[in-house]
Amino acid sequence: MTDDSLIEHWVHPRIQDLAAYQVAEAQGLIKLDAMENPYIWDETLRAQWLKRLAAVLLNRYPDPEARALIEALRRRFAVPGAAALLLGNGSDELIQMVALAVGGPGRVMLAPEPSFSMYRVIATITGCDYVDVPRCADFSVDAEALLQAIDQHDPCCVFLACPNNPTGNSCDPALVEKVAHACSGIVLVDEAYHAFCGDTFMDRAGTLDNVLVMRTLSKLGLAGLRLGFLVGPEVLVGEINKVRLPYNINTLTQASVEFALAHLEWFEDKARAICRARDDVYRAINSMRGITAYPSQANFVLFRLPTGTGSTVFDALCNRGVLVKNLHGAHDALSDCLRVTVSTKEENEAFVSALAGALNDSK
Repeated sequence: MTDDSLIEHWVHPRIQDLAAYQVAEAQGLIKLDAMENPYIWDETLRAQWLKRLAAVLLNRYPDPEARALIEALRRRFAVPGAAALLLGNGSDELIQMVALAVGGPGRVMLAPEPSFSMYRVIATITGCDYVDVPRCADFSVDAEALLQAIDQHDPCCVFLACPNNPTGNSCDPALVEKVAHACSGIVLVDEAYHAFCGDTFMDRAGTLDNVLVMRTLSKLGLAGLRLGFLVGPEVLVGEINKVRLPYNINTLTQASVEFALAHLEWFEDKARAICRARDDVYRAINSMRGITAYPSQANFVLFRLPTGTGSTVFDALCNRGVLVKNLHGAHDALSDCLRVTVSTKEENEAFVSALAGALNDSK
């Protein structure tokens, strides 16, 4: 059997139709495309961390339940005592666990769109149909349309990103409750950008039978460790845990995150600095003629360029040494939109200067 016939015969058509996740080449550029935190530990913290890692035994499997880490997360993020926690190799794995537990052919997952691209991808991989519920013109959730879609499609899972990627706006906790009462399936509240936003559903985690709250430590400054956690009713979390692969959180990640949580104030201080810088970047973009920047409660700003110029300006920014995310073509509502990660003062200023120059280049 040839390679082509093997793929055509055995690889599921829905997989053949997908494109592998692509990460843009950033060498030599100021990297502002992936919502990464720009700050690194000072030498004192790094020395303490390395000392902790030196004591870790790598010949043994990690604690499969990551019990010490779970207790540290519970304390530091005020997880209600009645709620259970489940850890994932980043939030992507947690979304996949949920999809494996409740998804499959003939079932529907949905989300207000545009939103995080992996919702659709993971729904497709697990055989679900995916329903795109359009947002309002300002990217807020169209509550009426969402509730109608839930009534029509009876989804096994509804994704609500609070704040939302790539638009930056949050979601009213009262709407989460309405959706939970309307939906027979799971409502997954994705709080990946919680560090930059005051809204949260965490204090109510475990109080509604079908609501799960998800967070990641990536945006807080630990993207390289790939640690996410899911919080919700013990019975529901227990069922999702059945599809988790053994030892999915390695020993070095467990030790590193435990250390980081002991110094959480350092990360929270940097998050506050990013929020202040975000407001400056938002104002700077909006001051440029012809551009619309959207208010953000995350660590990035989405902005729309004049019709037909989005990709041209993206290329011009790259030529000036700055990489942002080009969202033109990712969704009909994102035509001519770019997204920039908020970074240090120096990198933010470099971006603003490059954008002004790129606009001149596109005239």
